[in-house]
Amino acid sequence: MREYLLTLCITAAVTYLLTGPVRKFAIVAGAMPEIRARDVHREPTPRLGGIAMFFGLCAGLLVADHLTNLSEVFEKSNEPRALLSGAALIWLIGVLDDKFEIDALIKLGGQMIAAGVMVVQGLTILWIPLPGIGTVALTQWQGTLLTVALVVITINAVNFVDGLDGLAAGMVCIAAAAFFMYAYRIWYSYGIEAAAPASLFAAILMGMCLGFLPHNMHPARIFMGDSGSMLIGLVLAAGAISVTGQVDPDVMKLFSGSERNTVHQMVPVYIPLLMPLTIIAIPAADLILAIVRRTWRGQSPFAADRGHLHHRLLEIGHSHSRAVLIMYFWSALIAFGALAYSVNSASMWIVLGVVALSAVGLVLLLLPRFTPRAPRWAERFVPPRYRRRKAVAVEAGAESAPAVGADEERVPVAAGVSGVNGATAVGPRSRTR
Repeated sequence: MREYLLTLCITAAVTYLLTGPVRKFAIVAGAMPEIRARDVHREPTPRLGGIAMFFGLCAGLLVADHLTNLSEVFEKSNEPRALLSGAALIWLIGVLDDKFEIDALIKLGGQMIAAGVMVVQGLTILWIPLPGIGTVALTQWQGTLLTVALVVITINAVNFVDGLDGLAAGMVCIAAAAFFMYAYRIWYSYGIEAAAPASLFAAILMGMCLGFLPHNMHPARIFMGDSGSMLIGLVLAAGAISVTGQVDPDVMKLFSGSERNTVHQMVPVYIPLLMPLTIIAIPAADLILAIVRRTWRGQSPFAADRGHLHHRLLEIGHSHSRAVLIMYFWSALIAFGALAYSVNSASMWIVLGVVALSAVGLVLLLLPRFTPRAPRWAERFVPPRYRRRKAVAVEAGAESAPAVGADEERVPVAAGVSGVNGATAVGPRSRTR
C-alpha cells in the first residue's frame, strides 16, 4: 500500500507543478478559444491541461517501475506499456484538438486506433463472467470489439461531462478511488497478481486528477481540454479492462459450499461487469441522454448543446460550486455503493444506507425549488434570504421599487442572469476573445 501511495503522491506532485507552466505555454500558443454558446465560463481560459496530466502519468509509471513490489507488474505484464502507448496517442490527438479543433469523426477514429494499440499489446478482455453461465472465453475478434467499445464509450462519457470547473477531474478521481479499493482487495485478499496493474492504474489516475484539481476548481485558471478528458477516460477504461478481462474468476476458488453461499461469494466475480458501469454511471447517462436528445432533434450526435446534466443544474438555480458538489455526491454514492455491496452483498444495512443517501441527494437536487422561511424568533440568526418579508403596497400601474428595509419585498431575479446563484453561464453573453 505504501508504494501505491508513493506513486499517487509523485503523480499528483508532478501534475500540480507542471500545470502552472503549461498554462503559460497555452496562453502563448493561443490555445484559448473564444467563449461558445454552451460554455459556462465568462472569460477565455487556456486549455492544454492534459499536457501536465500526461507527464504526471509518465512520472507515476516511471516511479512504479523502480519500486520493489510494483516493479513486478512491469516484469510479469505488458499492460503498463500498452497503457502508455494508447495514452500517448490519445493525448496527442487531444492536444491537436485543443489547438486546432479537429473534426469529431477524426477524434473518434483516433480513439479507436488508441484502443487497438492497447489490444495489440495485450491489454484486452479475454473472458467475461456471466451469472448463471460461468466464465465465457472470448475469441480474439470478440475481445477486440468489446475492448474498443468500452474504451470509446468511457472516453466520450468523461469528455461529455467535462463542462464545469473541476467536474470531470473530481468525478473521475472519485471513480478511481472506488475502483482502486476494489482492485486492491482482489489483489491483496485473494492473492491474484493479475489485479495489480488495475490497482496501479487507479492509483496513478487519482494522482493525475488530484494534482490538476487545485488549478481547475471554480473559478478555473486552466481547463484540461480534450487532451486531458480523453486521457483520463482512457486510463479509467484501461483499469476496468484489466480487472474485468484479465482476472480469471476460477482462481478465486469461490465455488464451494451451498448454492446460496456460492451466489453471495460470487458477487466479487460479477461486480467487474458492473463496476466499470457504476464508476461512469453519471457520465454515461449524460452521454446517452445527449445522443437521444440530439438525434430526436435531427442533429448530429456530436453537435454541441447546453442540455447536459450540469447545465440543467445551473438552470434550476444551483450555483456553480453546488452543481459540482451534487455531481460529486451522486458519483460517490453509486461507485462506493457498488463497492460496499461487493464486499458484503448479504447486508441489508448497505441497501438501506444507499436508499437513505439517495433521498438526501434528491432533497439537495431539488433544493432551489423550495423557498424555506425561518420562524420569526430565529430570523436574526439566519441569512436574509430565509427571513419572512412583508409585501410592499404599490399603487396601481406603478412599478415596484427595490427593497431597502428588512421587511420589504425583494425583487426576484430570474436564474441565468449574471450574479444569481453563480449561474452566470446560462444567460446570453458576448463572444469575446
